[in-house]
Order: sequence, then C-alpha cells, then structure tokens
Amino acid sequence: MNPETVVQRRLDAYNARDLGAFLAMYSENIRVFRPPIVEPVMAGKAAFGDFYATQRFNKEDLHAELVNRMVVGNRVIDHLRISGVRGQSFEVAVVYEVVNDLIQYTWFYAAD
Repeated sequence: MNPETVVQRRLDAYNARDLGAFLAMYSENIRVFRPPIVEPVMAGKAAFGDFYATQRFNKEDLHAELVNRMVVGNRVIDHLRISGVRGQSFEVAVVYEVVNDLIQYTWFYAAD
C-alpha cells in the first residue's frame, strides 16, 4: 500500500468514527508530536486508541475535511479542517510518516 492510501484510509475511518479501522493504519509504536514540544505527547497504540475513543470518536459531529494534501516520499502532509470537537471548526496541518504500510509518527501543527 502506498503512503497516501494508508493516510486516506485513516481519514475515512476517522470520519466514520470506526476505531478499529482507524487504529489498523497505525504502528503499535505510534509516536505523536505537537511541536514545539519536543517529546511525544502520546506514545503507543493503546494510549493513542484510548485518546481517540474517549476524546474524539465519542463526538457525534466529528468530521475532518481534507483541504489539501502533499506526498513526499513516505510522508503525507494533510491540511485538515476539523469540526465537532470545539464550538468552532479549526485547521491543522498533520505530517504522517508511513513505514511498512503503517503510520509510525505524526506531527500536528494547529492554526491556533
């Protein structure tokens, strides 16, 4: 599977709030970063899955709209508009690093 396909399947599962399909796109050792914080804010699939189960997929109006996508080698960069989490929608840029058909690392850059 190419990196763009992995990330698109992740986005589709996110919008369907399908935790199993969503987590299937991630490595057991997923590391999530939110620069400028240097250390991971989440590490490991169990913690990652718990966060999405309790903080995202339980939100009825959750939706991510793909604004733009770039693919550079095994990295996919998505510009997303997220709604259903806060009172107002917000935008993020997310960099996914895909290794062996699984997302190994993500970096989230929030607009605000």
